[in-house]
Amino acid sequence: MRPRNIIFLKDVASLSLTAFGGPQAHIAMMLRLMVEKRNYISEKELMELNALCQILPGPSSTQTITAIGFKVGGPNLAYLTLLVWIAPAAIIMIAAGLIMSFLEGKGAPLGFTRFIQPMAVGFVAFAAWRISSKVVYTKGGIVIMVVSAILAFFFRSPWVFPLLLLAGGSLTALRFQKQPVLEKKPMKVEWANFLLFLGVLIAAALLGRYTQLRAVLLFENFYRNGSLIFGGGQVLVPVMYTEFVEFKKYLNFKEFMSGFALVQALPGPVFSFCSYIGTLAMRPYGWGGQILGGVVSTIAIFLPGTFLIFFVIRFWEELRKYRVIQASLEGINAVGSGMVCAAAIMLYHPIENTPYNFGLVVLTFSLLLWTKIPAPALILTGLAAGLLFPG
Repeated sequence: MRPRNIIFLKDVASLSLTAFGGPQAHIAMMLRLMVEKRNYISEKELMELNALCQILPGPSSTQTITAIGFKVGGPNLAYLTLLVWIAPAAIIMIAAGLIMSFLEGKGAPLGFTRFIQPMAVGFVAFAAWRISSKVVYTKGGIVIMVVSAILAFFFRSPWVFPLLLLAGGSLTALRFQKQPVLEKKPMKVEWANFLLFLGVLIAAALLGRYTQLRAVLLFENFYRNGSLIFGGGQVLVPVMYTEFVEFKKYLNFKEFMSGFALVQALPGPVFSFCSYIGTLAMRPYGWGGQILGGVVSTIAIFLPGTFLIFFVIRFWEELRKYRVIQASLEGINAVGSGMVCAAAIMLYHPIENTPYNFGLVVLTFSLLLWTKIPAPALILTGLAAGLLFPG
């Protein structure tokens, strides 16, 4: 391997251990390290790659850093980049799932999570506010956001969420005439990665249907969700809660909220939350099965976004000039914002509605909005308080 590629992977490893704060903070850190310090790509290239990843389903910051690896050293370096970036958070979340299972198996009380459950709702509420304030800026977008929030709250089938995203994007795409006309050149499309993306999706669905093996079903569930979720890790929350807590009942509300709170305290991708869910989903199969579940879920949630970024990056320069593509973003972002708003309400319902719990939600939201206290510090404080005052 070329020395420059080794240095690049070391930089990726450094980011995977220090990049707290979600996609926006991740991009800022990539700008400082990979553009200003190392000059792997230009600032313009980074912003364009990030814009591309915003319109694709999957984890945007993960796709962005993978695309940087692709530009620096081709497909092989890109795959190594993906592995180095997701490994630390995924390993920690799998370990968290194993510890949670062990404690519950021993009948240990989980009172130490009592503070971080309402705090996690505060995180989701803050994410809803931050996303909507950045991407919903027209009356039509506000209407789409409100309607999608209502539908997402009352119709909680796992299939409702992707349908809402497709509908929202289609509605705003109809107004493509308002977008500026850009000069276009013929696109050269290489279909291999897209066909691979579709092939894995279909094969996983068929294998899951005919084998009914839980590990295969988990792969299909997470691969499908990774193929259809736009808007990053916060949009993942209502989808995961509906499918794995309410419908499949692989984990309970307390476990779900504890895991989501924990992932807020970790560097790296928020999508590593799926590693935790997959680990707990395989509890009937012992520790070996749980580790398998965590690994399978991690691969499945990140793989579709990887296939798609490898597919699109080769002709992105021309694709982004199409007005329909530009116009559809408004609807997709508005629906994503509505889904996160619905998630904040949905996740508060199972918590006992007391002034104390509601106050914790409001306090967490306020601290995130008006102070610079980092999210990990808030979560660790909540865990420490739970250990001191387990209730």
